[in-house]
Amino acid sequence: MTRIGIIGAGHIGSTLARGLVDRGYDVVLSNSRGPESLAPLVAELGDTAKAGTAADAAEFGEVVIVTVPLKAYQDVPVAPLAGKIVLDTNNYYWERDGRIPALDEKRATTSGLLQEHLPASKVVKAFNHIKSEQILTDGKAAGDTDRRALATAGDSPEAVAFVTALYDEFGFDTVNVGSLEDSWRVERDQPAYVVRQTRDELVENLAKATR
Repeated sequence: MTRIGIIGAGHIGSTLARGLVDRGYDVVLSNSRGPESLAPLVAELGDTAKAGTAADAAEFGEVVIVTVPLKAYQDVPVAPLAGKIVLDTNNYYWERDGRIPALDEKRATTSGLLQEHLPASKVVKAFNHIKSEQILTDGKAAGDTDRRALATAGDSPEAVAFVTALYDEFGFDTVNVGSLEDSWRVERDQPAYVVRQTRDELVENLAKATR
């Protein structure tokens, strides 16, 4: 899979675009302000990056990354993502997103909400608990004892396998949290959130999580 659509071109989306282009992927980026606003970024990224609408990114990508403020998750196109792996980087910041009762009452997870919105897609948690500026700087070669680990969670083994391979390309080990129902363990305010940790440390922090 070499074509990646990116819905959302903020800190995480633009950083991932840079990393993906450097690793030989073709990308189409989109944001809420329109393709014209992305002209400087795609010019910087080069010929394998293009700007488009969210629908364009969803259609283009063999795999699609959704990295938008959580309050906007229901604006993500549904039909063109059917059957596709969808990486969800979203986190719940009620100060920005407004209150979402299902999350406040611990009846849902952020990735679970996106999966409900995209019932025919294979949603998987990815890149949600690392600062954007660390994505391209913290990676290390496989086997390094100090290699940072990132978590993923999903109901599709295919999607989890894709994220695992992609993390490795970016220089990170992977810890599989389990299903989307379990993905709360790596959400905001949990011990594993935005902490630099090895695989063993991440496993320990996931076990410490409380809901």
